[in-house]
Amino acid sequence: MSVHLWLGDEAIAQAAIDAGISGVYAYPGTPSTEITEYIQQSPEAIARRVRSQWSCNEKTAMEAALGMSFAGKRAMVCMKHVGVNVAADPFINSAITGAHGGLVLAVADDPSMHSSQNEQDSRFYGQFALVPIFEPSSQQEAYDMVLEAFDVSERHAVPVMVRITTRLAHSRADVTRRVEKPRDQNALRLHHDPQRYVLLPAIARRNYAELLGKTAKFVEEAERSPFNAYEDGADRRLGIVACGIAVNYLNEVFGEERCPYPVLKIGRYPMPRRAIAKLMEQCESVLVLEDGYPFVEDLMRGVGFGPGRVRGRLDGTLPRAGELDPNVVGRALESHYVPGADVPHEVVPRPPSMCPGCSHMDVFEFLQEAIKDTPTARVFSDIGCYTLGALPPYEAINTCVDMGASIPMAKGAAEAGVRPAIAVIGDSTFTHSGMTGLLDVVEDKAPVTVIISDNLTTGMTGGQQSPASGRLEYIVAGIGVDPAHIHLLNPLPSKHAENVEVMRKELAYEGPSVIIARRPCVRIKLKKDV
Repeated sequence: MSVHLWLGDEAIAQAAIDAGISGVYAYPGTPSTEITEYIQQSPEAIARRVRSQWSCNEKTAMEAALGMSFAGKRAMVCMKHVGVNVAADPFINSAITGAHGGLVLAVADDPSMHSSQNEQDSRFYGQFALVPIFEPSSQQEAYDMVLEAFDVSERHAVPVMVRITTRLAHSRADVTRRVEKPRDQNALRLHHDPQRYVLLPAIARRNYAELLGKTAKFVEEAERSPFNAYEDGADRRLGIVACGIAVNYLNEVFGEERCPYPVLKIGRYPMPRRAIAKLMEQCESVLVLEDGYPFVEDLMRGVGFGPGRVRGRLDGTLPRAGELDPNVVGRALESHYVPGADVPHEVVPRPPSMCPGCSHMDVFEFLQEAIKDTPTARVFSDIGCYTLGALPPYEAINTCVDMGASIPMAKGAAEAGVRPAIAVIGDSTFTHSGMTGLLDVVEDKAPVTVIISDNLTTGMTGGQQSPASGRLEYIVAGIGVDPAHIHLLNPLPSKHAENVEVMRKELAYEGPSVIIARRPCVRIKLKKDV
């Protein structure tokens, strides 16, 4: 055994390697990106030829991982919380098909929305799918739980979710590696039932009944799991349920002192009902500490313990939104925890901004010039570095909702009468979920101008490979856009006048048009030139 200083993401990645995965499938998204990047750079994974290229989106990642599991091999699929929305169809159905080779979904939630549109809690997806969920409280548990999750997946023939949050994903701690070398990869082995994965209603009903029949086993294993631990306390006026990383915040509040209250630590779901019942019997009230939505708190209220006895985010003891921290927990406990010093007033918050020389900046310069005399113009943006065009000095976009939404929203607005309706999307986001929206635009001949700001990479998450770099014009033509209304621009200040003219021309066109503004991301180019 050896000790390593690992990010939570890195601990998950190494555990997956040690568990004998044959492939990792993912779309980059903060705070999950480093899991796949670690595997891509791992000498052990490279030597073992672990498949680790980026997928086009989270749905295709989940489906490819399910295909590897179908073949009897172990696979991990990684994404951030909003990516589970994209992957929800195959994820939910994978619980019905079952897993053959071990199948683990590692999902990183983002309470406080540090780099996300919402702070949804992925535990609800795991509960909805009726599969086991692991939620580590430390980097060591992240490593240990992934090893266990693969075993659970193969023992019960179901996918398993491992859920972490931003602070655990992006902080470091010592982790003891439990194995001398990675487990050998599973041999290719097909399921004995050749129609197991054919979800026709008759088969799906049979498989679903099998899944329901496993629920009692999942609950019993959670009751006995070492990741769920009950520690008694002398002061039973209050009991505490601490889930995942909240355990650390509770420990930090009391420091060297022992928490005087009974504490139930939860790291594996379904919830350990017997331990919860014991806590409720012993204590006058219970405070639920969980980073994310009031998932456990709501379930506890649903089994007969109403407001007043169960406290947390729902009754205002804890803030309803945002991530936990030791100050929040300390205030909820009315303890003697002393918060750190306030940030000095000289430290001014610095909002994110596009890098100097970024091609997206020039795209917005051209666009603002092209629409300056058209007050009815509306710009529907997407998710990427270019979303920063919402901030000064540009303030150039009107919407940003979810991956791929720019083109369909522009279409709907155009059909409502908005002119011109403009969609701005990046190359990676276009191949993630923008192509189908463009197909709708072409099918209805909608008057929408799509600007694909192609910086030849997935820039927002660190410069991962973009699947269609350098060939978007062929994809656009294949979707059916008239070649006369497909334009390839070089977004340089020296070409400002001619690029503005192209935009003006297409904004006046009453039909589908696509402008591809292509120049490499300046940061990625600098890295390659070094």
